[in-house]
Amino acid sequence: MIENISNLFGFLGGLGMFLYGMNIMADGMQKTAGGKMQKFLEMLTNNRIMAIISGAIITAIIQSSGATTVMVVGFVSAGVMSLTQAVGVIMGANIGTTITSWIVSMSQFGDSLIVINPEFYAPLFIGIGALILVFSSSHSSQKKKLAGEILTGLGFLFMGLSLMSSSIKPYTTLPIFSEAFRLLGNNPFLGMMVGCLVTALLQSSSASVGILQTLALNGVVTANAAIYITLGQNIGSCVTALISSMGSSRTAKRAAAIHLLFNLIGAVIFGIGGFILFSLNPGFAGSNINSVQISIFHTMFNLTNTALLFPFASQLVKLSGIIVRHDDQKETDISEEEYESTLKHLDDRIFETPAFAVEAAVKEVLHMGEVATDNVKLAMKMIMHNDSDELEKVFATEKIIDKMQNTLTEYLIKVDNLSLNEEQKLLVNHLFYSISDIERVGDHAENLAENIKYMKEKNIKISPTGADDLKKISESAYNSLYYAIDARRTGSLDSVRKVWQFEDDVDNLEDELSEKHLIRLSKGECSPEAGMIFMDILSNLERISDHAVNIAGYVRKEM
Repeated sequence: MIENISNLFGFLGGLGMFLYGMNIMADGMQKTAGGKMQKFLEMLTNNRIMAIISGAIITAIIQSSGATTVMVVGFVSAGVMSLTQAVGVIMGANIGTTITSWIVSMSQFGDSLIVINPEFYAPLFIGIGALILVFSSSHSSQKKKLAGEILTGLGFLFMGLSLMSSSIKPYTTLPIFSEAFRLLGNNPFLGMMVGCLVTALLQSSSASVGILQTLALNGVVTANAAIYITLGQNIGSCVTALISSMGSSRTAKRAAAIHLLFNLIGAVIFGIGGFILFSLNPGFAGSNINSVQISIFHTMFNLTNTALLFPFASQLVKLSGIIVRHDDQKETDISEEEYESTLKHLDDRIFETPAFAVEAAVKEVLHMGEVATDNVKLAMKMIMHNDSDELEKVFATEKIIDKMQNTLTEYLIKVDNLSLNEEQKLLVNHLFYSISDIERVGDHAENLAENIKYMKEKNIKISPTGADDLKKISESAYNSLYYAIDARRTGSLDSVRKVWQFEDDVDNLEDELSEKHLIRLSKGECSPEAGMIFMDILSNLERISDHAVNIAGYVRKEM
């Protein structure tokens, strides 16, 4: 009795080590990839082949097709990715998830090939990884720390597999095992259901396939049962994304539906094919299968399924639209201001991959910067033309900018608590500062609007000479802000330099125009009230350019 309990504890402990090892190994790989993963967003064009490759690479890094698909749902919901692009990434995710099964299958070689048997080296991996983590705490040792995380995770993964295998080995000769797999092998529907349920509970097809391979290592898995269970595991990997899409937009739900359709259609095709094959060859159906063969089938299923359904990607998108029907009231009952103030790129699902969460934050800071830049331009346009028709639009936009700042600050706090490398942490800190500067730019645009309002109420006009002077300095102030946002978008040193050049122009023009203005006042060419407004406009424009320099300065520090 005690021995049975001990083996149960050993199996559960091994499972825990396996899952924990996968988690910290994937975490280390994500940090190592860092900004490189962000580049995949730029590669996700309408080129579906590139999208498939990107999905496979991302999933190979984060070790979970479910997590990748949840991310895709978030991207689609945020408007960063179209459904057509999502199809390719989902297909690639299914291919990328097979990497873990190949890592696990290396244990099949055992002591006969000790040179490549990872279980033999697992304690060494943990030891070396732990030493690296303990003695690499400085900023300069960031890469070493990440290597330590990956080694430690890999070691725990294989130690967990070894512990699960040794705990279950004494029971592999029991009739219950052979009877259970005979039942699962003879009933395709039941086999798929078991694979689906286990994967749904673990929230990871990689983990559930790893458990199946552990049983196969001990020679208790029949070929037909392994096939059906593996097909079910692929269906079960869709559950995470389906749950994630609940309460999201219709488009996000369609992305999750595409994932389910892709795996379900493939499972049905292969399930029918397997049933026919096993009916014609009962001897093969009841034979044992090893972990390497499971890896081969898992890989062949996803590659073949992708090849079969790749030409029908557009049809999958259309079919998802039939399954997830349009809700006219829900989709259209949104006010213009609510639509404009919606932060397009922020979605908590993207937290599954910190690198993408950071990239989403960058995109929204750029969005906020563009809104503020346009608001400054609108305010100055009204001053130049003595026009106040769009005055309320400036005030309304300022409220939107304030909402953006609050939402972005909350989002960045969450991002800052994710597993980030040093470069990403620095970027997040700079984004915090940038949204503060952008919000202040919005305040100055509002100040300009207040000046317009005051001028309208008091019937004050800026003289033609003063208007020409304001046009010069406003163009320089606007350009400094424009290139500051461009520097954040592109990381261009040339844009950073232009910000400083235009800011110098603003400073010089402020001094020059202030002197000219005092001369006009002394000559009586300008009223004191108009003069006060003129000086306040100059001051606001100069401060806008100062904030632009701050934003560009953060980018310069990251180079």
